Amino acid sequence: MGVAQVVIVGRPNVGKSSIFNWIAGRRIAIVDPTAGVTRDRVTHLVQLDDRYVEFVDTGGMGIEDADNLTEHIEQQIQQAIETASLILFVVDTRAGILPLDEEVSRRLRYIAVPVLCVANKTDTDALRVQADEFYKLGRKVIPVSAEQNRGKDELLAAIRERLPALDPDAAALDEPTMKLAIVGRRNVGKSTFVNTLAQAERMIVSEVPGTTRDSVDVRFELDGKAFLAIDTPGFRRRQSIQTNIDFYSTHRAERSIRRADVVLLFFDATERIGKVDKQLSDYIAAQYKPCMFVVNKWDLMAGSMPTDKWVAYLRDTFRTMTYVPIAFISGQTGKNCKALLNHAQVLFEQSRARVPTPQLNKVVRAAVERNQPPSFGGKTARIFYAAQVAEQPPTIVLFCNDPKLLSRQYQRYLLGVFRDELPFCEVPIKLYLRQRESSDRAPEEIDARRPD
Repeated sequence: MGVAQVVIVGRPNVGKSSIFNWIAGRRIAIVDPTAGVTRDRVTHLVQLDDRYVEFVDTGGMGIEDADNLTEHIEQQIQQAIETASLILFVVDTRAGILPLDEEVSRRLRYIAVPVLCVANKTDTDALRVQADEFYKLGRKVIPVSAEQNRGKDELLAAIRERLPALDPDAAALDEPTMKLAIVGRRNVGKSTFVNTLAQAERMIVSEVPGTTRDSVDVRFELDGKAFLAIDTPGFRRRQSIQTNIDFYSTHRAERSIRRADVVLLFFDATERIGKVDKQLSDYIAAQYKPCMFVVNKWDLMAGSMPTDKWVAYLRDTFRTMTYVPIAFISGQTGKNCKALLNHAQVLFEQSRARVPTPQLNKVVRAAVERNQPPSFGGKTARIFYAAQVAEQPPTIVLFCNDPKLLSRQYQRYLLGVFRDELPFCEVPIKLYLRQRESSDRAPEEIDARRPD
């Protein structure tokens, strides 16, 4: 189970970023009276009692962006909503209910996760009565003031109460069905591959690029286990999207990646890697999804190119994804398809693995002893301890004296060590850096300079 996400939404200028910074306990998101300052999602990991929660700040709903980024902002908001465990719908007590608040409420009406209405700017007791007006929107209302530091305990208590329960016995439950998203640019053989898996003509297969215009779920069985294959529309370059059908096809394909357990990124063995492939790989990496590079139509090469050459080509093209395994298949004949699925199951299991804290700290201590953290301005980074806080993706928090001192290069070094020595060798790992607070209780400290 991944880290629960609490997503903050609302119309512009209700104080979403102020609420985000207030809960985080530090200034992370930009707070400005100008509407539309927040565009991309901003996230921060917060510890609530015995669990970690990721808070997500989003742009204002319904804003017409001055730089023509409205579509981008809306897409970021929708992606955040789709991954939310709980939504904080922020409104402005002083302004009262505005038409755009009602529009946001309608948009959240059919969301499957809990929604809390947070009435911000309730700066005085006298304004609490005014905040009650928002009960008309049909939500539990929590009056708060980020500026005056009012109502925080009540808000956090309501959040804790509505978060999905941690299941300590989750590992003992029946193994879930693995969901495979099959993605790639147009005409690389995705639907043919799905038909081979299903052993039936479940998908329309055509030589005309763009035949699949929606994501379609196909269930199949392998060795007595049930799986779900998600066939997706072929991706196109952003500037090539010309119609509403193209736009929504791309949007649904991206959504399929987000809900998949493992992503199979298809390439045509007879074609060169293009910009669309790189955009897709970037999107998969940004979602922290286990991935396999699948070189399809390998039977058409008829021994004219060794696999080593294609492997080198892929590694040179996708240099930040060297951990991703590579498969060579023929979706038409089914060659190597079963081996591909078996390897996908291995990735699925890696993404769900959990490492005990003592084992993780032993690995980190050894890594620090081999390669000391960098120093900047006479100050040396110190890692005190580490903990894995979630799976799918494996999520590790490093507690240190100052996160700013751990460079990107050193973080990549640690990720490489984790892949070499922990059961995450072929899957993405989410790494958080957290400054150690006096209230943080460490199971053990990691300091290469301390004598054993």
